[in-house]
Amino acid sequence: MLATLERIELLEDAENLARMVLESDIAEQYQICLYKMQHNKETQRKINQFVKLKELYEEVQRFGKYHPDYKRVMMQIREYKREMDLDPLVAEFKLAENDLQGLLDEISMLVGGAVSSHIKVPTGNPFFDTKSSHGSGCGGGGSCGCG
Repeated sequence: MLATLERIELLEDAENLARMVLESDIAEQYQICLYKMQHNKETQRKINQFVKLKELYEEVQRFGKYHPDYKRVMMQIREYKREMDLDPLVAEFKLAENDLQGLLDEISMLVGGAVSSHIKVPTGNPFFDTKSSHGSGCGGGGSCGCG
């Protein structure tokens, strides 16, 4: 019975943490940027144009330079991606997305570190990965100290 109550308390704490993240300024900024990006016709045109060409790009990739439209598609995909990435609303959204991801990475590191310094927390962010005291792990040629 005790383990069940403890588990429920942990789940409630996790829900409270999630609620705190959702109510943070960082998450609010992310939601605002997402809304602006999704409701701007010109931005959506650029995104849809890129997505449509991306499907053709994936087909061309299967055949590589032997595909008859290889050069044209490769040039267009770069142009469309650049046009989409330079859109102010897309750029603003990407910054907000990175900020939110950074917050989630920090939380993951704190939770993992609170359990054990040997917990690996995959963040996808080299800054946080180097903060782990476990280093490169068991596959790192014995540098983890467990061997």
